Amino acid sequence: MTSDPAALLAAVERLRSGAGEVALPLDLDGAQEARTARRELEQQLDDYVLPRLRSLDAPLLAVVGGSTGAGKSTLVNTVVGEEVSRAGILRPTTKASVLVHHPDDARWFTDTRVLPGLARVRGDAAEVEDPGAVRLVAADALPAGLALLDAPDIDSVVEANRQLSKQLLSAADLWLFVTTASRYADAVPWGLLREASERGTSVAIVLNRVPPEAMEQVRVHLATMLREQGLGQSPIFTVPEVDLDDGAIPGKQSERLRGWLHSLASDARARSVVIRRTLAGTLGSLDARAQALATAGRHQVEALGSLQQAPEQAYRDALESVGEGVQDGSLLRGEVLARWHELIGTGEFFRSIEAGVGRIRDRLASFFTGKEVTSEPLGEALQTGAAALITSHGQVAASTAARAWKQAPGGRGLVEGHPELGKASPDFTEQVERLIRDWQRDILEMVKEEAGSRRTTARYLAFGVNGLGVLLMVVVFSATAFIPTGAEVAVGAGSAVLAQRLLEAVFGDEAVRRMAARARDDLVVKVRGLYAAEQARFDGVLAESVPVSPEPIEELESAAAQVEGAR
Repeated sequence: MTSDPAALLAAVERLRSGAGEVALPLDLDGAQEARTARRELEQQLDDYVLPRLRSLDAPLLAVVGGSTGAGKSTLVNTVVGEEVSRAGILRPTTKASVLVHHPDDARWFTDTRVLPGLARVRGDAAEVEDPGAVRLVAADALPAGLALLDAPDIDSVVEANRQLSKQLLSAADLWLFVTTASRYADAVPWGLLREASERGTSVAIVLNRVPPEAMEQVRVHLATMLREQGLGQSPIFTVPEVDLDDGAIPGKQSERLRGWLHSLASDARARSVVIRRTLAGTLGSLDARAQALATAGRHQVEALGSLQQAPEQAYRDALESVGEGVQDGSLLRGEVLARWHELIGTGEFFRSIEAGVGRIRDRLASFFTGKEVTSEPLGEALQTGAAALITSHGQVAASTAARAWKQAPGGRGLVEGHPELGKASPDFTEQVERLIRDWQRDILEMVKEEAGSRRTTARYLAFGVNGLGVLLMVVVFSATAFIPTGAEVAVGAGSAVLAQRLLEAVFGDEAVRRMAARARDDLVVKVRGLYAAEQARFDGVLAESVPVSPEPIEELESAAAQVEGAR
């Protein structure tokens, strides 16, 4: 043990705090095992390590554990000399755990120094059936310096009892393992015995109800198994199969065990050796257990990173697709093209473009004079097409991100808990329509700003601010908005070229280029913001349901290193 107990205690307290901060919310492979290991680590630190470090002189706590029907309660009653723990044939027999102590040692157990998560009660065994409680029994027959705790069956049919039994065994200075000639090789107890060996817990074995003719054979076999598990130094006490005397094992068959426990209680040095050996072994196991927890925590952080990337990538791809759709001319087809033809016609006016920009400028006002044409149908068609483009890719991004989560480690549960993520927000369509209207309003403001004093010219008045705004949208929604020659005029491309020429007739080449680039960028920025809000739904679920980060893991590892250095 360390020469500086205060430093060791501070290090273990830091480790306890750090272990509780490592979150394991995602259902990854091995995550459930890691959660169980973390719970057991926290419980052992709370129930045993910290209390023992704070009170090295407290009585030795021997936890009596074993398989169903092994005779644990009978053994406790025999050692104490009176019935303090209820025994019987019904299973599970033990309800509340029973802690027997000398009256002078009551102060060590009446508070929450050890097993702080269990309530303290007193009363008759038949009256206390709360498995979340410890029934305290003061017995003069039990020597001061020693306490016995009768734990639930380690293989109880009730899972809560099994967990409690394991918790109590981890709180022991000494594990008094009770088994029988027919049960000593069972798998469940040997799993716990291996853990006890790995953690350095002091163990004593009580081989109960052994047929006299099989005593030597069974004892030798059990001793061999103990050596194989690193428990060769554990004492073995054998109790032959005999009739009970008023519910207790007759004195002759139990006197060796009773004498050993009494001598352990009365010998402060021997008691200290057992306590310190178990404490040192448990402290020695903390680093590996903390590292295993840290590794599980890192797997959570890595999984979170993958879950964060999925919606990021989905909405990034959606934004890129919108950007491509805005420029590839796909919006200048179908309904949009029909409305465009309604606005400018398809015959003589298209052919006049080939005569040059100069002639367009001369004919603008005369061409539209007397015609009852309006740009509103074309503007509405463009608005509908752009909205459909943005909505479609937004919906695809949501379903793609949700599908990626289902396939990612730990993500399926998140999607099942939030099925709404598989679709865009309920008001997404309305948001898109509002975005397009805002963008169109910004375009009109841009046209007014660029026109300046030219608002009274014939060319400006020929279309008006709404018409010029619609022409600018046509230019924006084209792949090659600035085709240099009229020879390339055809369907969509021709629409873009014509719209460009008409705008140039009012604003000039450079201004049209600048306005088109600005309008396109503005639209992408608005869509980026809209998609970011949609992605935030996924981010919000992660922030709420997956609160993991590397900092607690680093703190845990640092605390474990501090414990190693201090012990």
